[in-house]
Amino acid sequence: MVAREGFGYLGQALSAAEIFAALYLDALTPDDDLVVSPGHYAIVHYAAGVEIGRIDPAELVTYGVDGSRLESIGTEGTPGLTATCGSLGQGLSVAAGLALGARLNGSAKRVYAVVSDGEMEEGQTWEAALFSAHHGLGNLVVLLDRNDSQVDGPTHQVTTLEPVTDKWTAFGWDVHAVDGHDIGGLRAALGAAQRSARPSVVVAETWTLSGLDHLLPDEADGHFLKVTPEQIEAARAHLTEAERDARTVAPAPWTSRKGERA
Repeated sequence: MVAREGFGYLGQALSAAEIFAALYLDALTPDDDLVVSPGHYAIVHYAAGVEIGRIDPAELVTYGVDGSRLESIGTEGTPGLTATCGSLGQGLSVAAGLALGARLNGSAKRVYAVVSDGEMEEGQTWEAALFSAHHGLGNLVVLLDRNDSQVDGPTHQVTTLEPVTDKWTAFGWDVHAVDGHDIGGLRAALGAAQRSARPSVVVAETWTLSGLDHLLPDEADGHFLKVTPEQIEAARAHLTEAERDARTVAPAPWTSRKGERA
């Protein structure tokens, strides 16, 4: 999707690929609601949607093109999403409202919200967190992409967020801290979240250069990556080889060993 223009939200795709894979494989059903709070994470949703047959792979080449359904920043017309937000910090509020509404309607659906760590700087996020815990919204699960990246730079340089897990725990949430590139860990955390009577958050530690760090400089701006045609071809070759190796070694698809950055 980023190859056509040579730039885009590739860093978000690299940091959140396994998060979306685990979500679509093990958790999300057609009846559930999905809120992707940071609209630019739509790129990961599109890729995952192709893998499970919700989006035509031929559409991927229209990513970011005027008139396309697959806009580079998600909108109210983005296929497959209940809601997405251009103004960060609003997504959890929307998700909490959907979760409470589902319970009042007697619905068994769950609400999943993908949230970026930069949004933890927004007061509205914590108001929604308090609201969710107060109402015991056990049907609400947040997946927090803790990639230490936002448009102004690394989050730890913009605003200190640590201790992240302690903050969510103090607000009354069931917290699961995992390596965000470990499929097995993510799947286990989602399973535990589904069994919780409280709202749950999966704090996934990730990296915006995961899987392609050997092709991109460490100082690359993970928020909005620019890639050359040569880097794109090298990345395709590397990922094809990695996929072949994984199929040879792994006993089944979508498995991972702790610590790998797939």
